[in-house]
Amino acid sequence: MTARDETSWAKTVSRLNVGDVPDGAINRNVDGRRVTSPIQGFGKMWQKTYRVRLPADRVSSTELIATWKQRFPEFWPDGNSFYSPLTGIEPGEVALLNMTLPGRMKLSTGVMVLYADEESFTLMTPQGHMFAGWITFSASELEGETVAQAQVLMRASDPIYEVGLTLGGHRQEDVFWQHTLTQLAAHFGESGEVDTQVVCVDRRRQWSKWRNVWHSAAIRSTLYTLAAPARLVKRLVRRDRAVA
Repeated sequence: MTARDETSWAKTVSRLNVGDVPDGAINRNVDGRRVTSPIQGFGKMWQKTYRVRLPADRVSSTELIATWKQRFPEFWPDGNSFYSPLTGIEPGEVALLNMTLPGRMKLSTGVMVLYADEESFTLMTPQGHMFAGWITFSASELEGETVAQAQVLMRASDPIYEVGLTLGGHRQEDVFWQHTLTQLAAHFGESGEVDTQVVCVDRRRQWSKWRNVWHSAAIRSTLYTLAAPARLVKRLVRRDRAVA
């Protein structure tokens, strides 16, 4: 492994460590969680690839990746927030996410930057995320075109997420990344069509991983939201006592 390769990988991939929390972000279901690969997931394993082509004379592959990393949250659909680390998308950094799931359920989670260089970057999910796996963003130049790609390798983290993905979650995820790549192309003044390829790599469900539901960020986020009135009452009581 070259020195460049060594600096491009996260130094540790065991547990997430959240640094400074950006304004508006929620550090729940993230700090101290283990990162998860498809091996630790429950559901069927999927590989999803999304590509959009741009004229190479408009933007090079390295320029595209630099822009994508710098402006990553801007290309996401409305209702979903990616809070970039203060140092940017760099190996080992942790980003906090607020996501909208099917049924308008809100999910507070995060991702770790597993790898990042001038040509690609990879994000890895923690326990409790809707899927266990990673997503790699890359760009390459081919026959006068710059090809921007997002590729996901994943399993639903637990049985509840697996049901959600089956009942529309997969489609929503496809729309999510198609929108992202469309917005990325639009940033460079192009309206390229997104090519989508979905392959089921393994149709087996790993029933030994059903206990992952204990870490479900969706369940914990929902309980946290429902408990908001109780937290407000407690704050008011403490304030009244302090005044008295």
